[in-house]
Amino acid sequence: MPANFPDVWLDRVIENIDNADVAPWLDNITELDADITVFGEGSANETNVIHVASTDFEVDVLINNNTYPIPVQEYADGTLSFSLDKLQTKVVTVSDDQVIGASYDKIDTVTKKGTKAITSAKYAKALHSIAPASHTANTPVLVATGGPDGLQDSTGRKRLTYEDLVEFARLCRIAGFVEGEMRLVPNSNHYADLALDRKNFGNLISNHVKGTPAPVVAGFEIYPPYKTAPKYTSANVKKAYGAIAAAGDKDGTVAFSPEGIAKKTGLTKQYFQPAATNPHGQTNDLAYRHYFLCVPFRARLVGAIL
Repeated sequence: MPANFPDVWLDRVIENIDNADVAPWLDNITELDADITVFGEGSANETNVIHVASTDFEVDVLINNNTYPIPVQEYADGTLSFSLDKLQTKVVTVSDDQVIGASYDKIDTVTKKGTKAITSAKYAKALHSIAPASHTANTPVLVATGGPDGLQDSTGRKRLTYEDLVEFARLCRIAGFVEGEMRLVPNSNHYADLALDRKNFGNLISNHVKGTPAPVVAGFEIYPPYKTAPKYTSANVKKAYGAIAAAGDKDGTVAFSPEGIAKKTGLTKQYFQPAATNPHGQTNDLAYRHYFLCVPFRARLVGAIL
């Protein structure tokens, strides 16, 4: 095995995770300016911890979130410390031929499934974390009405209409959303509803080209739907991340102003055991661990449509 195997492969995996174009709605959100402290390095209980000013966050937003397990420590000097979410790949077996050399094509072939699993989980959790817990004056949650004509799909679900979007924008502005910086990540059904409304949206939605600026409608930058959406109960309360589905659950469309969102990317670590030192499995074993967190600073500047 080449001596530079660990560094070259790890650098490529970090590049692929950082550049994964799967969550454009998080673009240009500034990373928290906080150093990372590693505790329990190399162990199963390893954590990435950051320290920030307590004035930056509403502590209850961290403690009561139902996306991440965030143990928060508040200190007398006005600082908070909390750990980032840990995402891990399953161990994959790498052949002796695959570990010889370090071409990007070879690295990507071996690690693609793992890096995809990491990015899918980190962004699904981010979107869930951003979504408000329930309706308040500061975190508006609107239920789609189907508009003046009460439009429904084949299941009886009320469609999201332009009138709904205008009303939701009004509630968001009242709640203090930043004008010109309101982002909307529709669930798949709501995105389809908007795409069907050619009268109000023309081809803005259906003909949007990946990589181009998000179309702006009713004051919202509208992004393509993410593969998973946060779930809400029939009482319009957000369910915990990964909770079992129940009758009456609804997928949420998430809105937010970027300045209300905190994100922090932690370390990405590689674990490799060559076959020569693996008498039990007699295989080259490879796995990755990545740390990340995305949460609202406070219970404001976020909203949802159900």
